[in-house]
Amino acid sequence: MIKAAGDCDFLMVPGRGNSGPDHWMSHWCRVFPNSSRVLQGEWERPQPADWIAGVDAAVAAAPRRVVLLAHSLSVATVVKWAASAGSAQREKVAAAFLVAATDVGNADPSFDLVRPFAPMPMDNLPFPALVIASRTDPRVTFDKAQDFARAWGAAFADAGDLGHMGNDAKLGLWPDGLILLGRLLALARL
Repeated sequence: MIKAAGDCDFLMVPGRGNSGPDHWMSHWCRVFPNSSRVLQGEWERPQPADWIAGVDAAVAAAPRRVVLLAHSLSVATVVKWAASAGSAQREKVAAAFLVAATDVGNADPSFDLVRPFAPMPMDNLPFPALVIASRTDPRVTFDKAQDFARAWGAAFADAGDLGHMGNDAKLGLWPDGLILLGRLLALARL
């Protein structure tokens, strides 16, 4: 178990478009000195292989165990990375905080840019994880988010009516999210 937030490195993995200055992830990057952001080469037209390679490189470069914090499309990226990464890489991950998973398999045309990330892996993750879902997220139904959590062997948290929990939500430091992060850290592997 990780005893404190300073016992690991936080890897922030933003979704499409990166996370703006008002996004909770940007606030957390400013608050946690042991955090870094995984930067992708193409934010608007993401390619799964490139995004997965970005996560792999960031995990490899981290000097300590990491907690992955993913939002939106990057939830699919992290889950796909976990399914393909070598055991040494997966062992570096203490836990994953998975917020507002995008349903990459949704047939609606508004999902065309993220559909290359389909299908979503539906196997147990090799590390503790917490899936956080809003009841009013336009990118994933609440029931689908619960299905993801069950398939991944992850804990689940109901965030209420926060939409997609991204830039538009203006969650700021997101105190409730920090409480949920503390819950995940209690489950994290040393």
